[in-house]
Order: sequence, then structure tokens, then C-alpha cells
Amino acid sequence: MNQAMVTIDVVSDVMCPWCYIGKRRLEKAAAADPEIALDVQWRPFQLDATIPPEGMDRRIYLERKFGGADAAERVYAPVRAAGEAEAIPFAFDRIRRAPNTINAHRLIRWAGQAGLQEEMVERLFRLYFLEGGDLTDAGVLADAAAEAGMERALVERLLAGEADIAEVRGEIEAAQRMGITGVPTFIIAGRYAVVGAQPAEVLADAIAKARVEVPVAQ
Repeated sequence: MNQAMVTIDVVSDVMCPWCYIGKRRLEKAAAADPEIALDVQWRPFQLDATIPPEGMDRRIYLERKFGGADAAERVYAPVRAAGEAEAIPFAFDRIRRAPNTINAHRLIRWAGQAGLQEEMVERLFRLYFLEGGDLTDAGVLADAAAEAGMERALVERLLAGEADIAEVRGEIEAAQRMGITGVPTFIIAGRYAVVGAQPAEVLADAIAKARVEVPVAQ
């Protein structure tokens, strides 16, 4: 079967629950038309770059961001509902630390170079939102990388240094210069931007429109 190849750059942060929901909806959109092949690349963004490298106690973070756990629960209620609709059983109560996500984005970048980006992104989302994993712990991240199919020892060495920190920050700054202020943002075929965790039908429609503008692979 000849397929049209459509590129999608997903600007995302692994501590963003709507990004996880958006991932599920993108998967549904991809399944809607098997004649379209998607080349999905996950791009970094930080919802809160002020979180220190070691992260911070989630209770303190919720107090600072929402005014406390009760206010946060009200904010998260629609997130939980949307997650249930996408078979994502968010377990916010398990999260103990709000992470600085630079190192997680480094992992995603390296996984992309190894052809394992989809596996890495999925593992990090599950680790944080379902298991309450600490995304600032180098050992936890190395374990996640190994579970996604990467070489643990290599990831440990890379995390111990500063490899690709500047590159990740550069990508984040580039997204901000493009006017991206919220995630997820789906940039489809470099032409269309879908902002937010839109329904799968919205994403599928944008992909279909982009399809007519790209060549069909023979």
C-alpha cells in the first residue's frame, strides 16, 4: 500500500497531564486512516523551568501553583475525567516530587536518536502519572531508559554530564520564539498547529488536510 508520510512535531512536557492525554488522542487519530504514515517527533518544553534541578516537594509545588492540594484537586478533576476516557488512570496522589524535566527531555532526545522515542515518551508518562516516579532521580531515569530499550550504562554516563542540555534548552527557546506558550502543541507537516489535547477527530482532520500537500511514498 502506498502511504502519504506526514510529519508531526509534538511540543510537550512529561509533567503535563494533558500531553499524555494528547498522546492517546494522537494515537487514535493515527489509527483512523491507515493510508497515512506518521513521522512523530517529540519536542521539549518546560511548563515550569523555575523548579530546581533536584525537583521540589509536590505539596509545596501545589501550594505555590494552585494555592494548595484542595484547589489542585479541583483543577485536576477535568483532567481525571479526560484521562478515564482515554484509559489513563491518573494517580496524582502517588507523586511526591514535582520535577525539573530537563533530564527527562534529554532522555527523549537520545531515545529519538536510537529509534526508541515513542517507547521512551510512553515510559516517562507512565512512570510519572501512574507510578509517581521521581523524574529528577538519575537512577530512576536510567531504569526507565533501559525499560524503553536503551543501554542503561550509557544513559547513566550521559546523565552524569551535560550532554545535550544546551540543545534541549535551545529547542525550548525556539518553541517559545514561535509563540508556543502551552502544550501539547502539534505541528503537522510544518504547516498546521493544533494547540491543546484536542479530540482525535480534530487531529485526524488536520492530518488529512496535510496529507494532500505531501507526496505519496512509492
